[in-house]
Amino acid sequence: ERVLGHIEKGLAEGAKLILDGRSIQVEGYPNGFFVGPTVFDEVTPDMTIAREEIFGPVVPITRVKGLEEAIEMVNNRGFANAACLYTNSGKAARDFKHHVQPSMLGINIGIAAPMAFFPFGGAGDSFFGDLKGHGREIFQFFTDTKVVISRWF
Repeated sequence: ERVLGHIEKGLAEGAKLILDGRSIQVEGYPNGFFVGPTVFDEVTPDMTIAREEIFGPVVPITRVKGLEEAIEMVNNRGFANAACLYTNSGKAARDFKHHVQPSMLGINIGIAAPMAFFPFGGAGDSFFGDLKGHGREIFQFFTDTKVVISRWF
């Protein structure tokens, strides 16, 4: 019901539905509760489906004029778990990698699915697991190293 509510909200707010997964039927499960892949185009940053995490098979596509606008849009969202960029430009990939806030990035690949063994589980208002840090990297992150050189006489 929650995912279907987001789909209805997207339609009501003016997003263009290009793949509708609301009426999917799964063989062998006539009374099942399934939502198929759903894709919206022409989604603006102020729409609910762009601002909230849906946790369902719904993809909101927001078009931007360039890389700077894309980086700004990603960084202005409260949720910063993951982001991806498809590009042929090494410079664009480097700029994206160094300037967006999410802690899991995909370059020319879909968003990395969070796993418990990843060193960080998210940024901003979004994260994976009960803590945001996992493994050796989190200890290194919160450790201040000190080099002491001494000589005794």
